[in-house]
Amino acid sequence: MTRFFCPGRMELAGNHTDLQRGRVMAAAIDMGITAEAEPNDEGVIRVLCKGFDPIEIDLNKLWPDEKERGTSAALVRGMAGELSEGGVSLRGFDAYLFSDLTPGQGLSSSSAFAVLMGFIMAAFSGADISPEELARTAQKVENRWYGKLCGLSDPLTCALGSGVYMDILENKIVPIDCDFDSLGLAICLTDTGGSASQAAPAYAQISADMTDVARFFGEPFLAKVRGPVFDEQWAHHQDDPKWMRARHFFDETWRVSSMADALGLRDGTRYMELMNQSGRSSEMLLRNAWDEHFGDGLIWGLEESGRLLDGIGAWRLHSGGFAGYVQALMPEEHFETYRSAMDTLFGPGACRRVHISPRGVRLAQEEKHLFTPQESRGFPDSAADLLA
Repeated sequence: MTRFFCPGRMELAGNHTDLQRGRVMAAAIDMGITAEAEPNDEGVIRVLCKGFDPIEIDLNKLWPDEKERGTSAALVRGMAGELSEGGVSLRGFDAYLFSDLTPGQGLSSSSAFAVLMGFIMAAFSGADISPEELARTAQKVENRWYGKLCGLSDPLTCALGSGVYMDILENKIVPIDCDFDSLGLAICLTDTGGSASQAAPAYAQISADMTDVARFFGEPFLAKVRGPVFDEQWAHHQDDPKWMRARHFFDETWRVSSMADALGLRDGTRYMELMNQSGRSSEMLLRNAWDEHFGDGLIWGLEESGRLLDGIGAWRLHSGGFAGYVQALMPEEHFETYRSAMDTLFGPGACRRVHISPRGVRLAQEEKHLFTPQESRGFPDSAADLLA
């Protein structure tokens, strides 16, 4: 058995800017997906993970299956299909997975899964594939095979690890040091109890609204529109929800660079100030903090965070919005008080401090194995039988 690990991804700044070719800053975290896998020489990929249906992909049938769309099987088949199309001579394997990335919570579970599958495929096939190439393949698979509107930020951060600053229009990717621990700051995520797993249409609408404004200026996306040109029109359209979302794009894209600069200067106070601006912009302009279809857990989490951290730290909705996690940052001495209050509101263990993972997708042979030799021998009938 060979052990592999891929971290999840936490958005730091750039809420809904990537699909408009803007700037994004994200970091890999110490939550992710672990796999133990071995080649089977049967021309079949089998994947088991607790809580999910078993997956079996015939390597002789690598074309999209509409019935798999939106499922993990589409990600496995898609990665195999794209890598095979790129000249990789694939080998079958059996993989047993454990994940602490809950789907629909904004931690890029689907991207981490796709990148991990591609990494295992490359490892067992002897293919030399760079992390960036894996990430670009995973993005293509999420968009075309899985059916999710996904930017490059998610899979690239999972693949590279640590912190990543991206200017997508300029095709600029820069590693950044976002070690909050060394700044004496605790960053955490609170599960507010909802799930955005059904929010794809709402996310697509955000992008569509921004694109409509870009087309007003004769451009395909907002990053091609010059800020001063947008500002000239803003006063005439500022009550239009579509233009509010476009306003968020321009302000947020500027903030990404400013937040990266603050980290470079080791200025935690300035970073938290900008993080709060980002959060307010998402709530008031992007308007992805609440929707009647997804419950009110996220908005309550933001309200409680504001009560606890006003003047002390920073808080914002995390990733796509409408449901999922609240992200908060504060001096370490305030974390336990914050954690206790959020756990009281959302249940024990809802609030978790996270740490930046310095490495992306990788072999993890030095760590102890998930399964005993007896469990790993043969292939069980179900994920529940193996991982219960």
